[in-house]
Amino acid sequence: MDDEMLFTIGALAERTGLTVKTIRFYSDKGIIPPTCHSPAGYRLYDIDALARLELVRTLRELEIDLPTIRRILTRETSLAEVAAAHAAALEAQIRVLRLRRAVLQAVANRESNPQEMNLMHKLVNLTQAERHRYIHDFIDDTFGGVDANPAMVELLRSSMPDLPEDPAASQVQAWMELVQLVQDNDFRTAVRRMAEYQEKQRADGDSTGLHHDLTETVRCEVGRALAAGIAPHTSEAAAVVNTLTASYAETFGRPDDTDLRRWVLERLEVANDARVTRYWQLVATINSWPPMADLEPVFTWFARALRSHPTK
Repeated sequence: MDDEMLFTIGALAERTGLTVKTIRFYSDKGIIPPTCHSPAGYRLYDIDALARLELVRTLRELEIDLPTIRRILTRETSLAEVAAAHAAALEAQIRVLRLRRAVLQAVANRESNPQEMNLMHKLVNLTQAERHRYIHDFIDDTFGGVDANPAMVELLRSSMPDLPEDPAASQVQAWMELVQLVQDNDFRTAVRRMAEYQEKQRADGDSTGLHHDLTETVRCEVGRALAAGIAPHTSEAAAVVNTLTASYAETFGRPDDTDLRRWVLERLEVANDARVTRYWQLVATINSWPPMADLEPVFTWFARALRSHPTK
């Protein structure tokens, strides 16, 4: 054998950056056995041993244990199989670390106390099904046993908050706030009242859906009035009310009269709850949807204008 291609433990240490003690440990364990011994009894290693040692160093830096490394070197298992398994494990660890980072950022932003931090950590580590259970329980409690608008119930159930694997601190905060909101008894009572009102309307023959177009009309017309600084009691506001009640009359197939205005005002008073808007804003934040507009000022202005102009 060409002695120039053999390395002492000290030479291996210089080439690999490992300590003599570590290389001797690997040698004693049979992971990198010596190629031969010098006449004086010193262990010598060839190029193949050097390459194997470089592989061992890399695998250890990836936190692969020695028994697994031994199986790779003896070809009892393939490097590809080990790499795939460890990549999957690392992916899980990365997800946990990302969640921890988001929780800590949210704790810092909210200046949370230890109790809130513990709750936040628990909530973000739930499975998706467990997180959805919070929302389904809320829907079951507020709409269960009531013949409410089925389109609304379907919208709620199909718009589940899905916290991403790498959430931002704002999404963790939104999830925390959403759980607190859907567990608030006052909010549940208000939503239950809305569901019962929808049941009453359906019993009176209202089989219409969610009226997105009508809501957009209200948002646009009242939005312009708010931007122009028009007060609800003015004649300019009366013109806006006339336009909107005409849209309501067309949508619901009712006469545009005093009864309609009284009915629209009743609907607004039941449905205009800032917490409902907040619910959808939080879901939008968690799901990375476009920001949800706050319609509470719009409906508040419209309700005041209807009170100021009860007749055409």
